[in-house]
Amino acid sequence: MKNVMNENYNVSHDSGEGNRRADAFFDAGTFVEIGAHIRRAGDPAEFEGVVTGYGAVDGKLVFAFFQDNGRMKGAVDALYAKKIEQIYSLAIRNGAPIVGVLDSAGAWIYDGAASLAAYGAWMRSAAKASGVIPQITVVDGVCGGSAAMAAAMSDFVIAVKDRAEIYLTPACDGEALGTAGLVAVEAEDEASAFAAARTLLSLLPANNAEGTVITDCADDMNRVGAWIPGDVDASLGVLADNGAFYEVYANYGNGMKVGFMTVSGIVCGVVAGNSAVDGGAIGAEEARKSAKMVSFCDAFGIPLVNLVDSVGLKKETTPAAAQELSRLASAYANAECPTVTAIVGRAYGAGFTLCGAKVLGADVVFALPDASIGMMSPASAVAFVWNDRVSQETSREALEAEWQEAYASPAEAACRGEVDDVIAPEELRARISAALSMLVSKAAGAPERRHPVMPL
Repeated sequence: MKNVMNENYNVSHDSGEGNRRADAFFDAGTFVEIGAHIRRAGDPAEFEGVVTGYGAVDGKLVFAFFQDNGRMKGAVDALYAKKIEQIYSLAIRNGAPIVGVLDSAGAWIYDGAASLAAYGAWMRSAAKASGVIPQITVVDGVCGGSAAMAAAMSDFVIAVKDRAEIYLTPACDGEALGTAGLVAVEAEDEASAFAAARTLLSLLPANNAEGTVITDCADDMNRVGAWIPGDVDASLGVLADNGAFYEVYANYGNGMKVGFMTVSGIVCGVVAGNSAVDGGAIGAEEARKSAKMVSFCDAFGIPLVNLVDSVGLKKETTPAAAQELSRLASAYANAECPTVTAIVGRAYGAGFTLCGAKVLGADVVFALPDASIGMMSPASAVAFVWNDRVSQETSREALEAEWQEAYASPAEAACRGEVDDVIAPEELRARISAALSMLVSKAAGAPERRHPVMPL
């Protein structure tokens, strides 16, 4: 849109890198800039190094801010922060997502404490928006110090490969930060990063009051969708509508996979064990990213599907691992979003308890006939308590099969009330679909009673 200034003001609006990125991100012709003529204090010839505004992404209202490294290297000062605060405030009041594109050399050092306060104002805005509207950050340049902390406060960080520099101090290893669970998606270039952000926005509700997102779906909810043992990627492709699973945090905590898919048009978060990596063992990294997914889905009422295939915990001895595992348990225990769990392989020890068990709040729990559920594997159990029964007449393998049938079968778990149904593998997609359809209204909360109906 054309900007018109008073003729007596001899500095015209400068469309720089921030405006170019805005036009590239939003639907064509929809971007409207807010605060287009704000200039750096004391320098009327210099625009603030951030472009803020709103527009449409696939027809949906989205607010955004774009750091402009071409304007004083995108340096942050008080007026800069005021622009970000204003766009956050508009996003929250209108219940629409916000996207930030970061590329800045840092604070405007001449402003001293005012620049430090500017970062604090930015973080305060992000904190107020947390759990209210989705926040996505795209890093396409330098994102250091306080900016890295502000980026980490968003829900998902998308980093442009070979361009994003994320660090706390210049001496800090930016690559280490980028792979420490901060980056959700690594993109090849700016266009791919914007495409990733648009995909996420298409899957997420606009705010925490919108409820479950239901999309048009031509895929058959009752088609065969069986789990493929040992191949989580292929299995998710079979279960998801049109084979589309959108993974986040793919380069972190590889014993688990998390992301989004639709089942019969219902958008849901996914936490799936990846038995191809250490048997799907859960460590600090797996727990951290899984807890983030559970917490995010719960905040926005997004249904959650858990696919359990794990041999239990990784052999980690650090207190940090125990802390992350406890956070995962807390995330599930406190979650009120619709939750469906399917035990598709092994579920040993904490691999059963921490991955969406009924005792931690799952609404519906299925198990496949070949699933194995127990404190430990049948092989370990036999070695521990039945080792003296191994003989020429009774093989170890026979005892392990006996243990599986008597103590680790899904039928046994169902008898104990920890599994709702043992289902045929080819029914997995249809049963998950039916359960999600039944639970879809749960995110809105149970109806409140005015008073009981008096009997006749």
